[in-house]
Amino acid sequence: MLKFFAIFCLAIFYQCYNADRKIKADTPEPVKVVINIGEQAPNLSYPNPEGQIISLYSLRGKIVLIDFWASWCPPCRHENPNLVAIYKELNDKKFSKGDGFTVYSISCDRTKKDWTEAVAKDQLIWENHVSDLKGWEAEATYAYNISAIPSNILIDGDGIILAKDLHGEALRTYLENLLIE
Repeated sequence: MLKFFAIFCLAIFYQCYNADRKIKADTPEPVKVVINIGEQAPNLSYPNPEGQIISLYSLRGKIVLIDFWASWCPPCRHENPNLVAIYKELNDKKFSKGDGFTVYSISCDRTKKDWTEAVAKDQLIWENHVSDLKGWEAEATYAYNISAIPSNILIDGDGIILAKDLHGEALRTYLENLLIE
């Protein structure tokens, strides 16, 4: 009897697994775009926790770090204090490629609660926190061909991609080299 039950459960699992795979196979994947340094960054427009849409292009004129992260990602959470320190130090400075520095944080979370609690706990003090709450299937991850987090893209005041995946001291050094004395 136990053997029959085990086989029955395995058969049900197999059908569910294949049904899920069939649905995903029939659903076209969004096209991942290759994003290169020196190219124009595609615009992004997503809601903040209050539901207001924030466009990446609305930040034109500033150096912007497009930061992909999630509350459930330990390396992301480990990097957040570094990013907060850099933001505090450099957000109001003048750069050769932009007036000021800000962060456009894109959360790859699935729940608003997890996302907003992490923003508060990590004291992410910049204003531009957005998410479509689609988790790893977030549309922005496809638009920027993001395959792992934490990941980021630095753009200048005109929206041109300057660098990718700069963290900690590498980000600070890059930004300091753009400062106008």
